[in-house]
Amino acid sequence: MKPMHYTLEQLNAMPPDAFEAALSGIFEHSPWVAGQAARGRPYESVDALYAAMRDIVANAGDERQLALINAHPELACKAAVRGELTAESTREQSGAGLAQCTQEQFDKLQRLNSVYREKFGFPFILAVRGYDRAGIIANFEARVGNTRDQELRASLEQIYRIARFRIDELVTA
Repeated sequence: MKPMHYTLEQLNAMPPDAFEAALSGIFEHSPWVAGQAARGRPYESVDALYAAMRDIVANAGDERQLALINAHPELACKAAVRGELTAESTREQSGAGLAQCTQEQFDKLQRLNSVYREKFGFPFILAVRGYDRAGIIANFEARVGNTRDQELRASLEQIYRIARFRIDELVTA
């Protein structure tokens, strides 16, 4: 199912709760970002809206950032197989071909998910748009060698990329 589309003018004119609901999927299971962004209206551009939402996350503090990271699903996870991902995550993972993994690729991703989560304490996050399965696995294998601080920063950067893709899909000037 395709998401609804909003103009920036429509978003700027909405009551705060409607604005939050409209943008609640930009940051995975974290409508608080859109809720705080509602207070910064009106936005002059989609770029300004994105920048405001990114700043809200950047200034949210370690605990809230870690909760946001943990709100993301693992790639090609069992929840995906059971159809339990958000509509946004389902579209993104399907678009990268993760729904068509071979059994060998699926098993490798499951092992990487397990090793990564055990090492870092949160799921591997990658804005998968533009990647194929092999590219996703290669990125995963490279990043599992990073430090926890490097991965916290990398995860937030990937979340920002995902948010940008989602805003661009949902909002027009």
